[in-house]
This record gives sequence, structure tokens and C-alpha cells, in this order.
Amino acid sequence: MGGALFVLALAWCAWWYLFSAGESRPYSGEAAIAVDAMLFAVFALHHSLFARDAAKRWLARVPRDRVRSLYVYVASALLIVVCAAWRPIGGNLYRAGDLAIVLIAGQLGGLWLIAQAVSRIDPLELAGIRTPAGGETLQTSGPYRWVRHPLYFGWVLAVFATPHLTGDRLAFAVFSTLYLVAAVPWEERSLVRAFGDDYVRYQRDVRWRIIPFIY
Repeated sequence: MGGALFVLALAWCAWWYLFSAGESRPYSGEAAIAVDAMLFAVFALHHSLFARDAAKRWLARVPRDRVRSLYVYVASALLIVVCAAWRPIGGNLYRAGDLAIVLIAGQLGGLWLIAQAVSRIDPLELAGIRTPAGGETLQTSGPYRWVRHPLYFGWVLAVFATPHLTGDRLAFAVFSTLYLVAAVPWEERSLVRAFGDDYVRYQRDVRWRIIPFIY
């Protein structure tokens, strides 16, 4: 059921981004942006809340091999809420002409990068269905040689390189990218605790976190 919720959340988000967020509507004003920003903030807060000491004490009651599952399922449910309750912003920033093929190639490149990053970890682990046997393995090959978080890089390409940029798509791209940027320091502290000097050396070898030559 948890795996089904994870897949449903991703499918819902993809459908919403492609169709609902891509509709041409009149610009509805800053109030809609504020509401959507608060919606996304609720989704983003679960990441920091799970890292709080009070939450960790509560999570100590949960079997250790179910903590990751709980995190993923809460995140999946909240992502569905964000897409379902999103207040349309409207507005058309651009609709690419001859450059559309270049932007579509950028989006497909982002999806390819996501697939390559996921292929080097256990997809069932990512979905919170299975705990890796014998602990986690530090990934440093493939796209992990370019940036430390290639899945995030792929996401940035997928949401920004659209041939039709509406206010809703731009807001979602900005909110989700800011969330990823803010989450990286939390995640990397956890990785240093998990892998110690191996991850510190990896940080020195692969300088860029998400976007090559930028961040």
C-alpha cells in the first residue's frame, strides 16, 4: 500500500505538471502565489520535522526498518495534497518556438539523469518498501561522478526546461528547487554520519552538490 501511495504521488504530480499547471489562464495575482508557497512549505517542513530531536524520540517507538517507509509515505501524501489543493496562478511567461526541441531535450535529459541515479540505488528502498540488507552503500559512479545529488539535478532540468512556461510551472519549479537546495545540507550531514571519512573524501572529489559549476 505504501509503495502504491508513492507511485500514485509521482504519477499525480507528473499529470498535474504536464496538464493542469500547463493550462493557459489569466494571471490571478500574488494571493495565489502566497497560498501555494504555504502549501509547499507544509510539504517541505516534514523533512526538517523528522530531523528534530522530539520527532526522533517519537520515531524510536517505530521499528528501525520502518522509519524510512514512514518518511516516504508522509512525503507522498503531502505531495498529493500540494497538487490537489494548488491554487492556479495563471499567466504565460513564454511558449518556445524553434527552441522547443532544445528544451524538450533538456527535460528528457533530466529524466534520463533521474533514471541513471535511481538505477544505482534500490528503487524499493527509495520508495520506502525495503530496507537495504547489510546497510547502505555509498554511490560514487555514473552520474554521481558529476554532482553529489544527480537525482536533484535531473529534477531541476525536468521542471525548468519546459517549452511552455506558465506561472504555475515556474512557481512549482522554484518552490521545489528551493526545497532541494535547503535539504542538501541536512542530507549531507546524515551521509557524513553514515559513511564518515569516505563521504568527506567524496565531497572533496566531487565539488558540486546539484548543478555543475553553480552549486
